[in-house]
Amino acid sequence: MHIVFAASECAPFAKTGGLADVVGALPPELVKLGHEVTVYLPLYATVRQHIEGEWKYAVRSITIPFEHYNRFVGIVDGGKRNGVQYYFVDCPELFDRQGLYGTRTGDYPNNWERFGLFCRAVLEAAKLLGVPQVFHVHDWQAALIPVYLRTVYSLDPVLREAGVVLTIHNAGYQGWFPPDTTERLLFPWEIFTMDKLEQFDNFNFLKGGLVYSDMLTTVSRKYAEEIQTAEFGEKLDGVLRGRAADLRGILNGVDYAQWDPATDGNLAARYTPEDLAGKRECRADLLHAFGLEKVPESTPVIGIVSRFATQKGFDFVTEIADELAERNVALVALGTGEPIYERFFREWAFRNQANVAVQIRYDDALAHKIEAGADMFLMPSRYEPCGLNQIYSLKYGTAPVVRATGGLDDTIEEWNAELGTGTGFKFEGLKASGLLEAIDRALKAFEDKEGWKKLMRNGMALDYGWERPAKEYAEVYEEVARRRT
Repeated sequence: MHIVFAASECAPFAKTGGLADVVGALPPELVKLGHEVTVYLPLYATVRQHIEGEWKYAVRSITIPFEHYNRFVGIVDGGKRNGVQYYFVDCPELFDRQGLYGTRTGDYPNNWERFGLFCRAVLEAAKLLGVPQVFHVHDWQAALIPVYLRTVYSLDPVLREAGVVLTIHNAGYQGWFPPDTTERLLFPWEIFTMDKLEQFDNFNFLKGGLVYSDMLTTVSRKYAEEIQTAEFGEKLDGVLRGRAADLRGILNGVDYAQWDPATDGNLAARYTPEDLAGKRECRADLLHAFGLEKVPESTPVIGIVSRFATQKGFDFVTEIADELAERNVALVALGTGEPIYERFFREWAFRNQANVAVQIRYDDALAHKIEAGADMFLMPSRYEPCGLNQIYSLKYGTAPVVRATGGLDDTIEEWNAELGTGTGFKFEGLKASGLLEAIDRALKAFEDKEGWKKLMRNGMALDYGWERPAKEYAEVYEEVARRRT
């Protein structure tokens, strides 16, 4: 089967979050299963450095019409990597910018035009370079592909039988624009209704994709349930409940070629479940990197690698910060984010220089060191569609302490010391006291050294690679293809 991926991010070409990791890792796994896979991505400035030698255009010029003008795009042939064919939509006036979606001052105001053009360019390019049985589109930026297919292109004999799967990576990002976006993108006004794309008098990209796609997926079983509720559905819960029969939760995989303490070149020492000695060296190296060399071996180290934001549960952390600092614990944090939390971490570290340290920046190598050197990893997210860091932590023998939401709930099993089962510690609800209680359970468990080794090995033995998710996605594609024939 031929599957076309359309997304605004794909590792290693362009990345701001987990979407890029999925679009980078899933296609090669599908190729291993015997499928033909093509990936389309905008040709951002960041993509240019990954295109070797002279650019080769697969299509020199495609006309993309708008209400009062045309734009012209080229399709750059990115070649094959791991069996996957890559194409880049070249429109310099829209995509040749350093930021994918905006600058520090806000989103680009013409994102409606940028990603509306991208969606239509993918359809036009596919007609020339290969129409798939299934388009797999990701998040709001590609969500107009099914809308175009079933409206403007509904009578096109070349595209008529193509199916569409839409994956929701985070329902909080939807692509809201003014009503006149409808005619600017040359859609019929008939789609600007409550049961289609209109929402609170806005044109909603993601809602359109939810309505017009053949099937929907999201990135964990629990999140598929959560987004059908008012608490997590971001005002699309009604639409999602209406599509419940077509919605699947498929947990993201991780790339163990990059995240495995037995092979990780970023670490001071490597280690395995059979030989954990190297983790002690990794811990010492981590404490040195954060200036906490005097922390005793008996003191557990909690690590954080995150975007500092309320969504990630850092309002809970601010409430318990003083109590936590009084515990026999050290904490290291790495990340950037909302100014209020960057300031909180700096001040918290300043007040507790012996056992709290923070680095306000992004550093991939240091993130690996935290996963390996910490004893526990903190992820108290208010919502987390899938989450990757807790899965990395399991592989590194670092016990996750998480809120029971989304992929965090799906991947972490509460530790039971009597039975020797479980992989971490969870709390429910929206009270900071629940987080502190979960941390206290982890600190108590850490005192039992043999039990803790069992906990570590439980997590390290789990396999959250891409092989299983790829097979689940293949089943979804086959179901969609059956429906369209």
